[in-house]
This record gives sequence, structure tokens and C-alpha cells, in this order.
Amino acid sequence: MFPIIYSDEFLKHETGRFHPERSARLTAIAEALKATPWAEKIEWLLPTPVAIRPVMPLLQQVHDQVYIDLVKQIASSGGGMLDGDTPISAHSYDIALLAVSAWFDGIDHILATNNPAFVLARPPGHHAERNTGMGFCLFSNAAIAAYYALEKPGIERVAILDWDVHHGNGTQYIVESDARIVYCSLHQFPCYPGTGKAQEQGLHHNVLNLPMAPGSTLADYQPVFEQKVMPFFQDFQPDLLIVSAGYDANVNDPLAGINLQPEDYGLFTNYCLGLTRRIVFGLEGGYDLSTLAKSVVATIESCLA
Repeated sequence: MFPIIYSDEFLKHETGRFHPERSARLTAIAEALKATPWAEKIEWLLPTPVAIRPVMPLLQQVHDQVYIDLVKQIASSGGGMLDGDTPISAHSYDIALLAVSAWFDGIDHILATNNPAFVLARPPGHHAERNTGMGFCLFSNAAIAAYYALEKPGIERVAILDWDVHHGNGTQYIVESDARIVYCSLHQFPCYPGTGKAQEQGLHHNVLNLPMAPGSTLADYQPVFEQKVMPFFQDFQPDLLIVSAGYDANVNDPLAGINLQPEDYGLFTNYCLGLTRRIVFGLEGGYDLSTLAKSVVATIESCLA
């Protein structure tokens, strides 16, 4: 059985009728997965409630308390805008905490089974920096999950792969000073948020940024995976891999200009599986509902092969 950590609670993070990061993203993915020929191989798991497993200690390790309090205050007052792109609704603070817990559940599963899991949660996180959210993101899910994993027995090295079309500035800034974590991002450049130059390599050469030109296709991505991404991770020998799984590098996505196809993510997943089966995939971007759903299907189908 392939575990997907999901809850309808994640639909309560309300962003407005025309916002690209909307609840329909999750329902489109869930519907596509339930329509696959292998739907019976999926195990739908609810995330652990925050009241049962507090997430605050690690949240406070990654984010400044003043920022955490700000998100809570905006939500408590009925909602508002963190910045021009990043809405917070009345439920967003609680849902963002539940999303962090869901990423922790993904870590727990792969450590218990040595097999991959997919965290189907929102809001996304890879743009959230230590003292602010941005780019639709509130808390830095992947970075927090990496520190959660490092607390587990036998976990000394964690790798993060970010294949979202946008550079995960928040994840990089949070982990780049920690030699126990490596971060690799393939992203369109130039593009939002303007970070992720190749010369950004981290304090321990633990960051690998791979800027991709607008219009890039699988023919451009494949040699980069084979010649740069995989050797980088193989040299590090991580105990597990966290994938910031954004699907906005698809050809139909409205927010960028990379020309991947949904099935390409199945190939990317196979590269990851060649490194380890201890993989947590966590949803980041992807805003064309059809290609988003097909891409997640391709990702999970590769894990089942």
C-alpha cells in the first residue's frame, strides 16, 4: 500500500476565488488518484492532530516567534494578507500547523517501512523564510521536516530535492548553514523570487542550485539529473530524501515557462528511487489542475512499479 497523508481540513486554508494556490488543487489530485487502475493500492491516512503531537518546538527552531505570532494574529482576527501574494484566512494558522504535522507523518512512515510516502497538504512552504512567509507559503514544511528527521535514531544526513519551478529560497536559507542537510533545487531562472543562482552553494558546499532556462524540456532536465543532481546526492549518502514536489514546471502551468510533461515527473521519481526508497514527497506548487493531478499520478505510479 502506498500512503498518502491527506485531510479535508487542508481545504479550509482559503485564499480567495481567483488565487492560484486554491483548495481545488488538492481535490483535483485526490480525484485523479481515486480514478487510477491501482487506486486500491493507496492508503489514505489522516495527519496526526497537532493536539496529540505538538509541532511548536521545531516550528520555533525554524521560524522566529514574532513571525509565528503574526500568522496566528492575522488568522485570529479573521484573516488578511501577509504580502501581496500570500493570504491568511481564519483557519490558516491551524491548517498550516496541521500541514507541518502531516510532513512529520511522512517522515515517520518512511522510517517505519523504508518505503516512500506522499504528503498531500497545503499551504505550501518552500518560500517561507525564518522571519516571514511569501509566495503563497506560511511555514517551511520541508526544512522543519528535515529537522524532525534528524531527531530520529540513525538519521544523521538528510537530503532535500526541490523540483518546483520556483527556487525554494526559504528552505535554502534555513538549512544552508547546517552540514547535516543538503539542498538541491532545479528552477526556472530568471523567475520568482529571483534567488537560486548557481554560485549560491551554502556554508558547507551543501547547496546545489541548478537554474533552468525558460522553455526547458525533459531533454534539458535529464542530463542535469544524471550529471549533477544524482552525483551530488550520492556523494552525500543521505539517510533519507525529502522532495519539495512542486509541479509548476509543466508546460501548461500559468505561473512559469518551463515545458515539462506530467510523465516526466515519473522519470524524476525513478532517479530518486535509485538513490533510496526512503522518500517523502510533499506538495509545493502546481497550478494547472489537469497537469498537476497527472503529475502526482505519475510520481506515485513510479513508486508502485
